[in-house]
Amino acid sequence: MLLERFLRYVRIDSQANEASTSYPSTPGQLAMGRLLVQELHAIGAGDAVQDEHGIVWATLPATQSKNSPVIAWIAHVDTSPETTAHGVNPIVHRDYRGDDIALPGEPTKVIRVADHPELLTCLGKTLVTTDGTTLLGADDKAGIAVIMQAAEYLLAHPEIPRGAIRICFTCDEEIGRGVDHVDLQKLGAHVGYTLDGGGVAEIDGETFSADLAVITFTGVNIHPAIAKGRMINAVRLAGAFLERMPWQALSPETTDEREGFLHPYRVEGGVASVTLRILLRDFETAKLAEKARLLQNIAFLLAVEHPGSKIDVKVTPQYRNMADGLAREPRAIDFAEAAMKRIGLKPRRTVVRGGTDGSRLTELGLPTPNLSCGEHNLHSPLEWTCLEEMEIAVRVLVELAQIWGEAQG
Repeated sequence: MLLERFLRYVRIDSQANEASTSYPSTPGQLAMGRLLVQELHAIGAGDAVQDEHGIVWATLPATQSKNSPVIAWIAHVDTSPETTAHGVNPIVHRDYRGDDIALPGEPTKVIRVADHPELLTCLGKTLVTTDGTTLLGADDKAGIAVIMQAAEYLLAHPEIPRGAIRICFTCDEEIGRGVDHVDLQKLGAHVGYTLDGGGVAEIDGETFSADLAVITFTGVNIHPAIAKGRMINAVRLAGAFLERMPWQALSPETTDEREGFLHPYRVEGGVASVTLRILLRDFETAKLAEKARLLQNIAFLLAVEHPGSKIDVKVTPQYRNMADGLAREPRAIDFAEAAMKRIGLKPRRTVVRGGTDGSRLTELGLPTPNLSCGEHNLHSPLEWTCLEEMEIAVRVLVELAQIWGEAQG
């Protein structure tokens, strides 16, 4: 059932589009949400609804009279814009033997054990990959499938004592807009959990703080035949800007663990105007301002060297490190650890070099750590997931519901 559910979800193209001004940014997300509402009704979540923003809401009513804290399970319906999600063809690999996995739709795409040693933790298990031509969308449809499976189990077993659980499926998380229209009062939860993590038994309690820099280079376009002394090529300005960035010390390719970075990821435009987008990331929020000043200084000096040009640097906050917010309710992580231990796991508190909806939600006042649900090699044609890791995540949620049911409000 869980496998069939997951395969059904990943075949829906719900890729986010950063260039869109609508919310959600693509119609596929609305289609995904409509399907989830239908399935929620079918399993007994009678109040399930998709709101005007495409967000799906539902409630699993409490099965006991004790006034336990309400918890929320959260995942996002969109997939990354970095790799196409059109025509996803998931491939199921049963009884995995530890070999490299060649993807049939694109012969050059191979998931190699040497590059992905975590494959060896999945010997004998069932893996799902793409065919090599698209991403898989396990980020975050593995999380959605896990939540739906756990919800179905709990609704079918009202004898399990627990408090109320709120379900929320958001849109456009991959482009930083996931909780723009999430009303925490409407959600009505004491803590939340995003199901949007890799592997098994990991609890993400700290994330990057993140800003986005959009740099606009304005030049002067004129016919090349008469351009001497008159043309200012914005493409060359953007290239010079990139050349001056300290990529050897501050790029994703050269940093790891708790080191922050500057990541230019999109360039658009021509001679008259170029737009460059750069991700600013650091675990220490104050250091984002330092990185912004570095970009502003490069822009200032470059504009001075090229009279008549204009270089505008606009920095927008995206999300903040969830660690500070989680400290206000330590049970959010403690109870997740306890749930994992109850089913024989050894939980690991991890630091993630990225962010989730939980980063924003925690910043807004809802402590929301992130839990494992079997995702691997995200945003790539080499993406894969493990069915048994997803099944474990379902069991963790069931135990977590009971542990919070034992707690005082």
